[in-house]
Amino acid sequence: MSNVDNTSAALASTPILRLAFRPLFLGGTLFSLIAISWWAYFWASPFDWQPYGGPIWWHGHEMLFGFGAAIVVGFLLTAVQSWTGVPGVKGNKLAVLASAWLLGRLLVAFGAGLPGWVVAVGDLSFLFLSALAMAYPVIKVKQWRNLMFVPILLVLMMLNAVSHWGTLIGDALVALHSLHGATLLTALVITIVGGRVIPFFTSSASGYTRLPNIGWLDGLSIGSIIALVIVAFIGFSVVPAPLLAVLSLVAAVSNGWRFLRWGIAHTLNIPLLWSLHFSYLFIPVGMVALFLFSMGWLTNISIALHCFTVGAMGGMILAMISRVTLGHTGRKLQPPKLMTLGYILILIAAAVRVLLPALLPSFTNWGIVGAAALWVAAYSIYLFYYAPMLVSARVDGRPG
Repeated sequence: MSNVDNTSAALASTPILRLAFRPLFLGGTLFSLIAISWWAYFWASPFDWQPYGGPIWWHGHEMLFGFGAAIVVGFLLTAVQSWTGVPGVKGNKLAVLASAWLLGRLLVAFGAGLPGWVVAVGDLSFLFLSALAMAYPVIKVKQWRNLMFVPILLVLMMLNAVSHWGTLIGDALVALHSLHGATLLTALVITIVGGRVIPFFTSSASGYTRLPNIGWLDGLSIGSIIALVIVAFIGFSVVPAPLLAVLSLVAAVSNGWRFLRWGIAHTLNIPLLWSLHFSYLFIPVGMVALFLFSMGWLTNISIALHCFTVGAMGGMILAMISRVTLGHTGRKLQPPKLMTLGYILILIAAAVRVLLPALLPSFTNWGIVGAAALWVAAYSIYLFYYAPMLVSARVDGRPG
């Protein structure tokens, strides 16, 4: 009887509030189109725009904590239901969580005239509530393996808080270093989640016999990025260059070796798979760029950071949400054919954003605007096909 009651209660909620991926994938991707379009317009035709924290801070902060955090939380709070068997956050509680995310975006965008602590507290509330929502089911069933995502969310909230604090006291370096730390923390999440799902999805869909994990290699790939999160927070230019060189080289080699064991050769005719593989590839590529920066052979740290944000984060998110949305709305894992173009466009966007400034510095502006246009095109394809799925009930009639 309790199962019937639980199912009835779940189906009574409006579809968009039945699981966290629905409002957060929709809101996060739509927000990214707005934020990236606005940023490209401002970059192409600078004007007197002074948002809370300044334009540079706003762009970095909102792509990490507005777009990235929404998708990460939407994925985790959806996945944790499958991992633990405990019903995910939904209904009114999910509405509060999604509203906290939206409040943060509005305060950061339009709160320049408000007391800074009001903007900061409003923005931080989303990650705090997300950590609580993630902790409850994991602790309830004592599934300690997945508890690691709770401190990750709390550290992400801490980095956000320090970034706000740097903005409030007028210390641009503190604010910037916190965003760099959040960028590497996002790379860490991709490394952990990617290491779980990419080999599994590849073996399941392609028939490829999955190679067993190498424990020390996984530990080295993850541990080196944890160390780089700390280095980024302290400041890439502050820590000794040899330390940054060693850590980035270890991260590049270990993550590259790990990646090569996942069977990319068996995915080339399956867009849902190769999109994940090629996006993850930007993790070791970004680490190589960090190494080149530490050696003084690359002067622009932004090139490495955008490997992680546009390449790894932008590409992995597009690939994952197009898969997760299909699966959790009761559909076959066959994305619309035009999504293949979306996967290609986001990877080209990353290449343009990274390579043009690196190889042709005089074309940096073209690289930024061109990458933005490609991002908007890629995520517009997702929204066109998937927004109706996110706001409507599962096709198989089940809750979720």
